[in-house]
Amino acid sequence: MPGLPDVSLTAFGVAAARASETTRVDRLFSDPFAEAFVRAAGPTHGAERERPRALLDWISVRTRFLDDLLLNSCAAGARQVVIFGAGLDARAFRLAWPSEVRLFELDLPGLLEFKEDVIRSEGWQPSCERICVPVDLSGDWSEPLLGAGFAAGSLVAFSAEGLLAYLSASTSDSLVARAAELSSPGSRLGLTLASSRRLETWRDAHPEPSASASDYVSLWRSANAEHAIEWLASRGWHARAFDVAERSATYGRPLEQVSERASGARLVDAERR
Repeated sequence: MPGLPDVSLTAFGVAAARASETTRVDRLFSDPFAEAFVRAAGPTHGAERERPRALLDWISVRTRFLDDLLLNSCAAGARQVVIFGAGLDARAFRLAWPSEVRLFELDLPGLLEFKEDVIRSEGWQPSCERICVPVDLSGDWSEPLLGAGFAAGSLVAFSAEGLLAYLSASTSDSLVARAAELSSPGSRLGLTLASSRRLETWRDAHPEPSASASDYVSLWRSANAEHAIEWLASRGWHARAFDVAERSATYGRPLEQVSERASGARLVDAERR
């Protein structure tokens, strides 16, 4: 996909991980759409590259975590879902949404265009109303979202999966604060927070600035807020954080071990106060 920035190319690795999870007998979720994205990407974009077990576990557990959070929020009355950095996410197609749900996918125009080409060629139909919002999340995303028909001040379920690490700390701060402003009490926000330890280790090993889609950590711009729960509370959210091993065990698939590469990463379920 010529012209896509490196950070967008990480979406193909996530699709490959979801396709791999779908083949497991003890899978945590099923994403039958991911394989088509992998095929369309081709080998030049790393879809065939071997990935560490810890990374595959992390993607599988966080996908299941956010599936549950979004569906539970809609079961409680939310009829708007916003997926920040939607990438090749197929939740609009693979999850059973309640009637009248409107799902907004926000990401860079080039990636959404690639995604739409695959969707059209495969003839897929979403299980809810799906609305794409081409936007750079490092800038103002709220006006394009409102212009696409988002109704501010209502119950909303937000998701930011594998996103905040690729944004500056100030941009992440603005995103969670603005999400709170646009939603009503009881709305939910699902986040994944990267491991600050992993980022520090990578920077120690690579003192010269570089960036490559072949090493996703090289593209990170920030990691966990040191006190994530307090940070979210100051922006209007009451949050709970979980680690990958605890969640995986809850889903009935205990991990044999959690490597240093994964430790420190967190899954967050936040509710608008």
